[in-house]
Amino acid sequence: NDGQGWVLEGIPQSRLLVLQLQQAGIIPEHVVMLEAPDDVLLQRSRGKLIDPITGDVYHQIFVRPDDDTITQRLEWGQGLSEEKLLAELQCYRCEVTGLRSAYQHVLKVINGDQPPADVYQQALTFIRTRCQIRTPRIVLVGPPGSGKSHLARLVSEKYKLVDVSSSLLLRSVAADGSGAGAEIQPYLDDGRPVPDSLLLQVLEDRLSQVDCSCRGWILHGFPCDLQQARSLQKSQYQPNRVFFLEATDEVCLERLSLRATDPVSGQRYHSVTRPAPNIEIQTRLQTAPEDGTETVTQRLKQFRIRSAAMMSVYPDAVHLDADQDPHSVFEALESRLYTN
Repeated sequence: NDGQGWVLEGIPQSRLLVLQLQQAGIIPEHVVMLEAPDDVLLQRSRGKLIDPITGDVYHQIFVRPDDDTITQRLEWGQGLSEEKLLAELQCYRCEVTGLRSAYQHVLKVINGDQPPADVYQQALTFIRTRCQIRTPRIVLVGPPGSGKSHLARLVSEKYKLVDVSSSLLLRSVAADGSGAGAEIQPYLDDGRPVPDSLLLQVLEDRLSQVDCSCRGWILHGFPCDLQQARSLQKSQYQPNRVFFLEATDEVCLERLSLRATDPVSGQRYHSVTRPAPNIEIQTRLQTAPEDGTETVTQRLKQFRIRSAAMMSVYPDAVHLDADQDPHSVFEALESRLYTN
């Protein structure tokens, strides 16, 4: 619509339809929900008037036209019977909690039992005060050991964004065992990279879900090279914030080679920054093969080559010093989260 925007009225009427709209790329920046008691709604239904020429709706008491010419030609509207209207209201009451939840971060609830001009002014004020706020769609790019996962968790916890780790997402989908999961599992079993087309399909499915669309998301582990970055830009899930975490090889090697995982709890520990709490856990810790010094060195070399090319896709990306402690990196990211 040439960038003019749009107003959608009457739909969606259920959380399921919200999801379908999201998947179709229909994502509102503002949602206004009008509320009024059932008796008021019934009264308004009984007094509905229609302009037969324009189709505009008026009401015998609440909304009268200013022009007497229009008043003289108004006809009684053919509304629902009281029984059917009550049934529809009951359906709406059942769905309204799901609708509120789906749109909670872009929602304004307004009392509709007041003059239309007052309702209009409240809605207009809401839209104007939020017009500069964009739902965060963040991508973190950084070498292995730069702290992407930890930083994503900190941002997710404070700002309620959806933490989307591409590696965890692939394992989750593969564990499901159906559809794309069945295709992904052989690659994970053999330690081969999942094809970009399949990986992007899984990511798009996740980013299209209601929580990501309404709350925003922070993605890490993808993109990893120029082609993946271009593919993401061509999709309908382009990020509006990209952060490159800059960390030296020495720091990354130290962070990865000294970390280990408890196979019982799944918790990750680090011999310097987060040691195991007791000897029992310490003795059962396991180091992942990909965290060996030679493997990490090779992964870092590959990242340096690929990230240089990716910068051409994200010329406005913010570069953060990730050699600092995680909370300092978080503060630096936070200061740039909502700035232009």
